[in-house]
Amino acid sequence: MEIHSGRLTSGKEIPWWIYRFRTYLAIPPLLFALLSQYNEVEAGWVIWPVGIGLFLIGMAIRIWAQQHLHHRLKVHKHLTLTGPYQFVRNPLYIGNIIICVALTMLSELLWFIPVTLVWCLGTYSLVIRYEEARIVARYGEEARRYLSEVPRWIPKRVRFKNIKLVNEFLGRAFLIELPCWLLLFPYILKEIIS
Repeated sequence: MEIHSGRLTSGKEIPWWIYRFRTYLAIPPLLFALLSQYNEVEAGWVIWPVGIGLFLIGMAIRIWAQQHLHHRLKVHKHLTLTGPYQFVRNPLYIGNIIICVALTMLSELLWFIPVTLVWCLGTYSLVIRYEEARIVARYGEEARRYLSEVPRWIPKRVRFKNIKLVNEFLGRAFLIELPCWLLLFPYILKEIIS
C-alpha cells in the first residue's frame, strides 16, 4: 500500500473521503435511533444505567487514548505506542463504537444495537485501512512492526505493569473531548418527550 496525492492506492483502494468524513459516517444509525420509536423497550430502570455506564466507558477510553495520541492537542505527533495503544491500535474508534452502542441503547431501540455495531465496525474498518497506509508511509518500518505486533480491535494480553492511565495531557484531553458529552442531550430529550 502506498499513498499518492493523499489517496491510498492498493488492490482495494479506500477513497480519501471515508477517512475525511469518518465522524459524520457514524451519524446515520444514531440519527435513526434518535428519531425512531419503532419497537422501543420501556425498561428505563435498566436501560439508562447500563447505557450511561457504557457511555462513560467509551468516554474514558477516548480520553485515555487522547492523552497519548495528542490528536487535536496541537502537540508534535509521533507514532503512539503508549497507553491504550500498547494493547490495541484503535482505542479511539473502540471508544466511539461503545459510545454509539450506548446511545442506541439510550434510545430504547435494543433491537437496533446490532445494526449500529455492524455499521460502526464496517465504517471504522475502512477508515483504519486508510489510516494504516498513511502511518506506514510516514513512519516506515517502525509502523510496520507495530501493525504486525498489536491487534486492531481485541487485545491479546493486558499487562497492568506500566499501563500509565494518566499523563500530563489529561486535562487537555478531557477538554478536547467535552463536545462528545453533548451527544447525550438529544437522547435525554427524546426520553423526556416520549
